[in-house]
Amino acid sequence: MKTKYTFMTAVALMAVVTSLGVGLNPASAAEDKVQLMFVQSAESFEADANTLRLVNTSPQTIYFSDRPVRVAGHITMPAYLEEWTAAAGPNNFSSDPPNATLSVYEVGQLTNTLTVVEISEPMVDGKDIVYRYKLIEGQVPTTGGATALFIDWIGRGGGVGARGIGWR
Repeated sequence: MKTKYTFMTAVALMAVVTSLGVGLNPASAAEDKVQLMFVQSAESFEADANTLRLVNTSPQTIYFSDRPVRVAGHITMPAYLEEWTAAAGPNNFSSDPPNATLSVYEVGQLTNTLTVVEISEPMVDGKDIVYRYKLIEGQVPTTGGATALFIDWIGRGGGVGARGIGWR
């Protein structure tokens, strides 16, 4: 429970700082709103033509922002999944699915396989999280080792309060 309150406090602080334009040029304040990005990590990975499965996913999803207001932390899987529901308001991930970069370690490869996808319809299955996906760039491996999913921001066009976390 403390994580959710800490997260909500951080988001409220970002909204106040952003709305006040602290440290911002007023002319570019609209461009400098806080945008949150997310990272999910898993022990391994499986995919088919329609779904990505992050196997034994961390129960915490990392979030962060870039300048002008840098914020970082983590939220529980249930709190992250709330961002996909209509309960989060009209500007949620379900109505505007995010793009994500999938980074998968494959045995015998010198570098991780990077693939860009649009993700949707998350579902928790035990310790796994499963997404439907649409391929944007690259090739999705069918299996792999350690995996990270880097999920695009919430906050487009208006920062926190326009879409996503903290806007209830």
